[in-house]
Amino acid sequence: MANITRFDPVGEMVSLRSAMDRLFEDSFVSPLGWRTISGGDTIAPPVDVHETADEIVVTASLPGMKAEDVEITMTGQNLIIRGEFKAGDEVGRDQYLYRERRFGRFSRSIQLPVRVQGDRADATFRDGVLSLHIPKAEEVKPRQIRINAGVDETSENGTGS
Repeated sequence: MANITRFDPVGEMVSLRSAMDRLFEDSFVSPLGWRTISGGDTIAPPVDVHETADEIVVTASLPGMKAEDVEITMTGQNLIIRGEFKAGDEVGRDQYLYRERRFGRFSRSIQLPVRVQGDRADATFRDGVLSLHIPKAEEVKPRQIRINAGVDETSENGTGS
């Protein structure tokens, strides 16, 4: 027995409108990748992560922050960057014509792709940009293997024919 489903064009339009609202919000209201997480009370700053042969490099944009207001935690391969953007008290909420800058707590958790030596990480903060250089664990660093070409071990040991 087949189920009959009634077509609801209004419902389809509402879900399309909701999708368009999310797209607009992500593209224009959340500049440079800023996004809201955990129910809307915490924001996540944009980060770049790349690797070299010896380290993982993480760069985070934290405009207006001071180094002492940023907390960095490493647990295994999990990196967490936290802090809070504080709004100035000189302007009342009802006085704003536009308010596009974000204020409040931020947190960004990143699962790094390889084992690292978190205790040897180096962090610098300049002009609102946090840069972390985290050395890779020795066992995951690429190794150059030397090839012994043209030498027959059995003939050198005197056991060959």
